[in-house]
Amino acid sequence: MTFAPALRAEWIKIRTLRSLMWGLLAVLLATAAFSALAGLDDSADPDFDPLFSAFFGVSFGQIAAITFGAQAVSAEFQGGALRVSLTAVPDRMRWFAAKAVAIGVPAFAVGLFTGGVSLVVGKAVLGDRASGLTWGDELCAVIGCGIYLTLMALLSVGLATVLRSGVATLSILIPFLLIVSFVVGNASGTVADFLPDKAGQVVLHETWDGSLGPWTGLAVTAAWAAAALTAGAWSLRRRDA
Repeated sequence: MTFAPALRAEWIKIRTLRSLMWGLLAVLLATAAFSALAGLDDSADPDFDPLFSAFFGVSFGQIAAITFGAQAVSAEFQGGALRVSLTAVPDRMRWFAAKAVAIGVPAFAVGLFTGGVSLVVGKAVLGDRASGLTWGDELCAVIGCGIYLTLMALLSVGLATVLRSGVATLSILIPFLLIVSFVVGNASGTVADFLPDKAGQVVLHETWDGSLGPWTGLAVTAAWAAAALTAGAWSLRRRDA
């Protein structure tokens, strides 16, 4: 089977699994809801960043994104589904590439839409506090939001392929994002700038004092995702189905 039919087959799997479609919807709902809640905080913080406040919900929406990626892959390791998939597509790397694209494309589409909705909701709640944002800042953040959520979903795809378990993948990534990144990261100086979430979310800030810029930050997150996908491809090639 060539790449196009393999990709079509993987997309059919995703769109026919209700839990995965709900997972994509959860990315939008969680991001927009928490962005709205963040905008309601009117405390006088001297470091207040209106752009990041509008996109604050991405910190929670990314949990839904990695869950989507992990579930889409872990379903292949249940009930012998992977053996069936590889019977149809014997070339394992072609199958893995099709799986990653079938996950990444809808994640990017939903991520872009989520970015736009978050910006609208966040600005509506912030009111005059968001009046200083420029069109360029907003466009950069919306596009960056789509790219970032896609990369986080692909990061979980690679890790889930190595671990062959959605539960194990989420047991590692969720504590990492909620605890290691926020708690340990804040105490580790510039090292924290190169964590996948910290680096990728620079694009959501109006101003940033770290060592990375918006696009170099996304490049660091992309490197994490690429490393995870490479490890997943190696594991898939070396281990029995």
